[in-house]
Amino acid sequence: MSDTATTDATASAEFEHEPVPLSHRKSLYTVSAVWFGFPMILTNAVPGGLVVAMLGFWQGVGAILVANAIMFVYVSLLSWRAGRTGKSFSLQAIETFGTAGYAIASGFLSTVVVGWFAFNTGATGATLSEAFGWNEMLVAAVAGLVFIAVTYLGIRALSVLGSIAAPLFIVAVIIAMVIAAQTNDFSAVFGYAGEDVPNPMTFGVAVTAIMATFADSGTMTADFTRWARNGKQAVLATITAFPIASLVAQLSGAVFVAAGAIALPAVNGGNFAPILTGTGNPWLNVFLLLFVVINLGSVCTHCLYNGALGWSHLTHSTMRLLTLILGVIGVIVAVAGAWQYFADWLALLGVLVPPLGAVLIADQIILAKRNTGRPEKKFRGNALLAWAIGAAAALSSHLFIPMLSDAVVGLVVGCVAYLALEQFSAKKEIH
Repeated sequence: MSDTATTDATASAEFEHEPVPLSHRKSLYTVSAVWFGFPMILTNAVPGGLVVAMLGFWQGVGAILVANAIMFVYVSLLSWRAGRTGKSFSLQAIETFGTAGYAIASGFLSTVVVGWFAFNTGATGATLSEAFGWNEMLVAAVAGLVFIAVTYLGIRALSVLGSIAAPLFIVAVIIAMVIAAQTNDFSAVFGYAGEDVPNPMTFGVAVTAIMATFADSGTMTADFTRWARNGKQAVLATITAFPIASLVAQLSGAVFVAAGAIALPAVNGGNFAPILTGTGNPWLNVFLLLFVVINLGSVCTHCLYNGALGWSHLTHSTMRLLTLILGVIGVIVAVAGAWQYFADWLALLGVLVPPLGAVLIADQIILAKRNTGRPEKKFRGNALLAWAIGAAAALSSHLFIPMLSDAVVGLVVGCVAYLALEQFSAKKEIH
């Protein structure tokens, strides 16, 4: 192989099985674009509108702000570690859960994010079918293949897509507001009291609903921020997503609902795509097509990248091969219509994710000095047990104490459980 070919191959490497070397790290703009374009999506406007429909404008916005503050701290800590080490989520998980134990954590999360890929690919077909009357399955299949192709190109393609998707979202929101203002009173937003529903949402459930949308990929943030040149730049890149991009999407959905511009907001949340349809303007129809494909394509490609990177490490393969395999599986699920049953299931699984991230934070940041030079182990029992304890606490909260945020409960309990187990183990070793 020539020197030029070798250089090209190295430049396009995704470093599935090793930390990203400093020589291959990306600029702050590139890494920021990857994260910035991810949460600023139509499907993230939906939960923002939903919690406002359930709680009223001010209380709903309060839940959105609290959830984003928690996500900022949570994802930033994991990103800081990734920027310092260049390690992906799988490599981070090996340190904490063990060389064999990590497969449980990585396999679980890498599968959940492929589920989100399938869900949003199906949503692309459904949205365009509703807007233009096109065949939903055919649109989902074509869109899915496009998303697979973009993901196959790697981290650079995700950065370019994010650079386009985020500004396009802002333009779409402005256009939708101009259209909606012709029939709705936006001055009434601040006084919106919410919908009268038989089973109102609690503030804690609202916080969880906002966090659950990105708890999975947020925990796998290292797959993106390992490309940052250092920990500081990794955190700065994360800020563009949480809270900035996430707040733009969720507050947009909240405002549309509070203005009365969304039909059945307790069901549809902040989905403002229907506002852009039915105007009869052909240019607006072209814009809507581009917006939906690029916007939902952003979340699809990011989720597929997470899943492919995780499974490539588990199977000792490459990210690009797993992109093709998992992408085809996801498209089949989307075309089959099974994606419609995923939302509640994926959200419930999202409850199990924050305690996993909490264990990573406790082990690799809070106890970082103590763990320096720690030998590898196949299974780190304390980490797996603490994750299980945190997940059990989150599920218990979900089932029996709905006024609390089960995501926050799982996060706190998982972290405390791990620190307590490690302290107990240290004392046991001394004696």
